[in-house]
Amino acid sequence: MELLLLVTQSLIYGIVLGSIITLGAIGVSLIFGILKFAHFAHGDFMTAGAYFAFFFVSVFGWPVWAAFPPAAAGLILMSLLVNKVVYQPLSRTRPVILLVAAIGMALIVRNLVLMIWGPDNVQYASGIELPYRFAGLRIKETHFYIVGWAVAMVVGLHLFLTYTKMGKAMRAMSDDPDLAKISGINTDAVVRWTWAISATFATAAGMFLAMDTRLQPDLGWNVLLPVFAATILGGIGRPYGAIIGAMIVGISLEMSTLVILPSYKPAVAFALMVAMLIWRPGGLLPPRTAS
Repeated sequence: MELLLLVTQSLIYGIVLGSIITLGAIGVSLIFGILKFAHFAHGDFMTAGAYFAFFFVSVFGWPVWAAFPPAAAGLILMSLLVNKVVYQPLSRTRPVILLVAAIGMALIVRNLVLMIWGPDNVQYASGIELPYRFAGLRIKETHFYIVGWAVAMVVGLHLFLTYTKMGKAMRAMSDDPDLAKISGINTDAVVRWTWAISATFATAAGMFLAMDTRLQPDLGWNVLLPVFAATILGGIGRPYGAIIGAMIVGISLEMSTLVILPSYKPAVAFALMVAMLIWRPGGLLPPRTAS
């Protein structure tokens, strides 16, 4: 009975972590699908979005949910600026150069966060959040918000990609950028929307992770490996696959603590990523077929 409780508790934590990883992995998948490069600065963009929210919470006293829209807007502006100044001029170069640029941008963002907010851990709200107890299980109120908002954002993205003109244009450009361009699709607008959606999801992921743990300058960097593992499991450049991959990674990481120390969780994410690259490099979902 005690083992069943431990497994169920770990499953709950895994779903919460998987929801956070989902939001980060969707952003990575969108960027790779449209722009065709691995955005290794995405974890630090998540951190920046979380600190933007902390600014409005700490300075103006806003509740954390009210701080989300301006924080997302701030990260969107930062993402568009970085793309314009750094990534766009390098878009015609070899992918490895963009990769190095993304790593450099990650270091820049992380050190700017350190310079502005310092190295100390901070919280959106003071005090201890007492969890609800149900049949021996512990569930925090924050966990309901995290999972609920993650589901709402995923459903919203699905509706956007499926039914809006821009969403269909993003899917077309992901499938064949050259064909999309000669078909009259405004590819510059698609790129801007890609960064905007990715930044919005990154802000949410960073905020939720900070709410579940603590806000610190290396917050996003610590979860970058699980985010990329989820992206690879679901198929690089495939947002729907990233959702499946994120849940597998999140649950696996939390379940692994039943047999290994929590400090070894990143090794589990790395093992999952390597195993998928060896067994099925295209991801868990079946390959796309030409229509």
